[in-house]
Amino acid sequence: MTNRERFRRVLNFEPVDRLPIIEWAGWWDKTVARWRTEGLPEELTDAFAIRQHLGLDDVQQCWIRAFGADAPGPAHHGGARVTDIDEYRAYREYLYPDPPPFSPEVAAQWAEAQEAGDLVVWITLEGYFWFPRMLLGIEPHLYAFYDQPELMYEINRDLLAYNLRCVEAFCEVCTPDFMTFAEDMSYNHGPMISKDQFDEFIAPCYRAVVPALRERGVTVMVDTDGDITDLVPWMLGVGVQGFLPLERMAGVDVNQLRRDHPDLRMIGGFDKTVMHLGEARMREEFERLLPVMRSGGYIPSVDHQTPPEVPLEDYRLYVRLLGEYAQKAAGGS
Repeated sequence: MTNRERFRRVLNFEPVDRLPIIEWAGWWDKTVARWRTEGLPEELTDAFAIRQHLGLDDVQQCWIRAFGADAPGPAHHGGARVTDIDEYRAYREYLYPDPPPFSPEVAAQWAEAQEAGDLVVWITLEGYFWFPRMLLGIEPHLYAFYDQPELMYEINRDLLAYNLRCVEAFCEVCTPDFMTFAEDMSYNHGPMISKDQFDEFIAPCYRAVVPALRERGVTVMVDTDGDITDLVPWMLGVGVQGFLPLERMAGVDVNQLRRDHPDLRMIGGFDKTVMHLGEARMREEFERLLPVMRSGGYIPSVDHQTPPEVPLEDYRLYVRLLGEYAQKAAGGS
């Protein structure tokens, strides 16, 4: 069974020889810096090369940003680029680049490897909560749902049109196996907006873009940190099929999610805070995940980026155990 076939079959709840062995996120720079001192070769300079070196399955991601290369940034992290609709309209010259900022030549190379079964291709698009926040700043964005609704409508109308162009352009060269919308719209107590706000400002955009993806056979997922428990049915209702990273420290319980939503696709879920605590603790975590691993539709992976507390030797142990349980979940010994 090829890498790509295995990945797609798991997300379609079909039998496999083993589950995929992936790392969905790149590593923190501090984690990689530590691993350099512990034997990670210096010539491995990108996440894909590191994944291959560590024995993980091949996945390539293309994040198609809505900011142009020369777009001015905020004054500080989480700060505002624009404050009102007039500033947004003036700033728009830096947004929604045409053509979309990805390399068709690289995408064509990925398509060849994908066709051979060697590579899983993944794209990320800006989400309809995430992107207005990137423009307005963290706190002003939350006020804008109440104080500047017309600005919120306009940003998301523009983003929707852009995302549809991105889907069309990328799929002309390479149809991804799955995609994520960058959202980060939950925290450790649930969604940062109400269901009414979701229905008014965000749901219409998903209802318009999701069919363009699913009709091409792309599995549609949302990347959001925090506790997604309440958010899941909202997203399923607009056609989204799954979530990552399923953060355990935020209270996400993948086994309960499977009981509540039998068709939900999930990636992540392994508690990153136990990765430096030794084999027994890591095995305990894999045993917690094993029932949902066996249920299909779930690919275990770290529930966010591997922290720098994890030595390279422990990460190699994690990968070995992931391979062992990937076999066990598929019915192997």
